[in-house]
Amino acid sequence: MQAVLLEGKKPVSNTDDNALVEEQTPDTAAVELPVDDSDSADQSQVEEQVEETDAAPAVDPVAEFKKQLRRLPGKWYVIHSYAGYENKVKTNLETRIQNLDVGDYIFQVEVPQEEVVELKNGQKKSVKRKILPGYVLVRMELNDESWGTVRNTPGVTGFVGATSNPTPLSLREVVKFLMPKDNAAPAAPEAPAEEVAPVITVDYKVGESVTVMDGPFATLPATISEVDVDTQKLQVLVSIFGRETPVELGFDQVEKIS
Repeated sequence: MQAVLLEGKKPVSNTDDNALVEEQTPDTAAVELPVDDSDSADQSQVEEQVEETDAAPAVDPVAEFKKQLRRLPGKWYVIHSYAGYENKVKTNLETRIQNLDVGDYIFQVEVPQEEVVELKNGQKKSVKRKILPGYVLVRMELNDESWGTVRNTPGVTGFVGATSNPTPLSLREVVKFLMPKDNAAPAAPEAPAEEVAPVITVDYKVGESVTVMDGPFATLPATISEVDVDTQKLQVLVSIFGRETPVELGFDQVEKIS
C-alpha cells in the first residue's frame, strides 16, 4: 500500500509524536515540594524553654520566708511562761482569743521547736525539742485589749521587755526561731547504715564557758550545767532576752572558750 503524500506537507513520524509528548510532560524532577518545618521549630522552642528553666536562679528560702513574714499583720512579741508549760500556755491563749473575741488583734501563737535525733538505749529516735524553753511567741497588734488578754493568760509570767510596752522581735530573730529547718539549708546526706558516727571525746566540765557554734543561738556564749557522756549531749545556760535559759546541745555544737 502506497503512502499518500499531501502537497506541501511532510509526514509526521512517531518519533515526532514522542518528542511532542515529552515537551508537554512536566519535568517532575524540577518541582520543589514544600517542607514542613513545624516539627523542628517546636523542638527548638522546647530546647529554649529547657535552657531558660535550667538558667533560672535558685530561690533563696530565707529571703522568701522574710517576704512571707512582711505580708502578715502585727508584730512578733515574746512572753515568759513556766518551763515545761509552753504548749499549755499556747492552748490557753488560743482559747482566750476565741472567748474574748480578740482575733482582730492577736493573730498567731507559736512555740518554736526543732526536730532532732536522740540516742536512747542504742536506738536513734527523732523527737521535737523546744528551741526557747520557757518562752512563747505571739504575733499581735499591741493595744490595751491584746496586752491584757496575753498578760492575764494562765501560765504567762510576763512580756519580754518593758512591762507595759514590750519590744517586738526583729525580722531576723523571727526567721531564726520560726523558719523550718528543712528550708534553711540543704539536708546533709544520710550516712550508710553500717557506718557508726565517731565518738567525740572532749573533756567538758560543769560550770565551763563555751561558745555555741550551731543552731539558732550560734555565736552566743553559754555555761555548761550538765554533761551526758553517753548521749554526747550538754545542757547549757544561754542568756536569752536577759534571762538564762537551758538549752540542750551536742558536743559538736559548742566550742570551748580558750
